[in-house]
Amino acid sequence: MSTPDPTPNTDSPYSQLAAIGPKPFVFHPTTDTIEGPAFSRAFQAITWATLLGSGYWLLSLWQQGKFGGDTGLGGLRAAGWFVLGWSLLAWTSWHVMFSRARLDGTGIHQTWIWDKHMRYDELAYAKLIRIRGLEWFMAPRFYVRTLMGKFAVFYVSSPHVQDECERLSAELSAFREF
Repeated sequence: MSTPDPTPNTDSPYSQLAAIGPKPFVFHPTTDTIEGPAFSRAFQAITWATLLGSGYWLLSLWQQGKFGGDTGLGGLRAAGWFVLGWSLLAWTSWHVMFSRARLDGTGIHQTWIWDKHMRYDELAYAKLIRIRGLEWFMAPRFYVRTLMGKFAVFYVSSPHVQDECERLSAELSAFREF
C-alpha cells in the first residue's frame, strides 16, 4: 500500500527534502523480499548456445589458419580482436545466467554486469513492458523513471516479480495521479 512512512528519519537528506517537497512514494511488497531470475531459462539456454556455437566457430577458424597466421600462437595473436569479442560475449552470458531481480523494502534491485538500484521514494513513473506469449524468449522489462528524469530498465522474468511490478506501477500511477 502506498502510504507515507509515519516515523521518517529526520537526519537523512531525503527526509529533509520531503519536508519541503511532495510526500515521497512508499511501496511495501507483499512479502519482505520478492526475488526471481531476471532472464528465463529458455533465454539463458539460447545465450549459452550462442556462446558455445560462436566459440566452436572461432576455434575451428583458428585451427584452419583463417586469421592470417598459423595454428599456433601466431594465429591466436592474429585472432586477438575476435577472442576479445568472444570474451565479452562470455562475460555477458555469465551475467545473464546469474542476474536476479529483487523488490524489497528500500527499492528495486537487479544484479547485472553493473548492479542496478532504484529507490521507491525517487520514482515518478513505472511501467512493465512485455510481449505476452513471448516472455519465455524476451524477458519483460520494468521501465522506471525518477523525479529528476533518470531512468533504468530492470529485467524480470519471474511471474511473481512481474505481478509485484504491475502492482507497484499501478500504485505509483495513482499516487502521482497520472
